[in-house]
Amino acid sequence: QVQLVESGGGLVQPGGSLRLSCAASGSGFRLYTLGWYRQAPGKQRELVARTFSQGGTYYAFSVKGRFTISRDNAKNTVYLQMNSLKPEDTAVYFCNAQNPSNSADNWGQGTQVTVSS
Repeated sequence: QVQLVESGGGLVQPGGSLRLSCAASGSGFRLYTLGWYRQAPGKQRELVARTFSQGGTYYAFSVKGRFTISRDNAKNTVYLQMNSLKPEDTAVYFCNAQNPSNSADNWGQGTQVTVSS
């Protein structure tokens, strides 16, 4: 099991950028599938991006070409670079780490991203 702490959220104008970070403690980080999810008010939590232990990434259609997920296994950290932000990107963003041996999910506490002029 890993513990996750997100940072980097905030208020940004449309068209701006933010980088979210998620620091993990615990063992086996490099083996985990890591992802970023978001939840807007009144909506279900949705997958934004994912990075796999062997490499490879997945992006939701709504963020493809604007967001980039990356991981630094030496620092036990996963990042989400968000560019060309839109008001509809406003949500609480959650970091997720999925244990490859049993598919158990670990979640961070979330960080608020608000895109508004």
